[in-house]
Amino acid sequence: MTASPPFLDFPDRFADGRIARVVIFGAGHGSTYAGKDSGGHALAADAIRAASQDDAALVEHWDFDLGGPLFDGKPACCIDAGDIETIMHDNAGNRTRIEAKTREILTLPAVPILLGGDCSVTIPFVAGFVDHGPVWILQIDAHIDWRDEVHGERYGYSSPMRRASEMPHVAGIVQVGLRSVGSARLTDIEAAQHYGSRFVTAREVHSQGVEAALRHIPEGARVVVSLDCDSLDPGIMPGVAARTPGGLSYTQVIDLIAGLGRRAKIAGFDLVELYPPADIDGLSALTAARLLVNVIGTVVRQV
Repeated sequence: MTASPPFLDFPDRFADGRIARVVIFGAGHGSTYAGKDSGGHALAADAIRAASQDDAALVEHWDFDLGGPLFDGKPACCIDAGDIETIMHDNAGNRTRIEAKTREILTLPAVPILLGGDCSVTIPFVAGFVDHGPVWILQIDAHIDWRDEVHGERYGYSSPMRRASEMPHVAGIVQVGLRSVGSARLTDIEAAQHYGSRFVTAREVHSQGVEAALRHIPEGARVVVSLDCDSLDPGIMPGVAARTPGGLSYTQVIDLIAGLGRRAKIAGFDLVELYPPADIDGLSALTAARLLVNVIGTVVRQV
């Protein structure tokens, strides 16, 4: 199978020696549970890149989501570094490689954007900010991901926020889009609340707007955003492993990203849990690609 062209046909480096402000990279596998197959999630990065191709020639055109062209009239500053090597079930090795790539990008310095993979890739991604803290985490997700372990694995897709809460450079966590039922037990909810995590349900965003979440982020904070695709309503994001009605709309998510860019500083972003085998007519990949455009445009507009 031939890999997709880069996201929006971005180069993997600038020939004139410019330093990128935003670097995209993919990591198909994180920490897989024994007996589980993460192969479907590993297809996500290339699905998103492929979905972006129709807009590759339109980068300099007006984008009504952003209120101007993607790069706001400035020189292009985003590259797609491709995928790092990850191997299903090589959990420790995958974490090491994801963290190392994140650290490398941060030394440029640039804003890393990680395309997963299931949300176990979030753990080493956040770990990569250890020398660039303190950071807050804005998790956009249907679930809190606070399990201490599942089947003996402490770094799987049910545990990223629990592991992040244990990292000294993480100053706080805001979790928005929560709804329905997931892997969390009462003890997990209590552990998250004891830590001080701020819960913002999807219903609260529907009734109060994105300010219900943004008010919990300190002004001027450096924020790592983790976007789980199941945070969005399956009507626009059907390509996820656990479809749950009542999710966030596309407009709510891009308003949340734009509002965060005005209030704080997006230091990093990951998009996880896109599951192409469940997608319908490429709708989820297209939505994910548009979300990435909004993230890049918001980062470009940060002072």
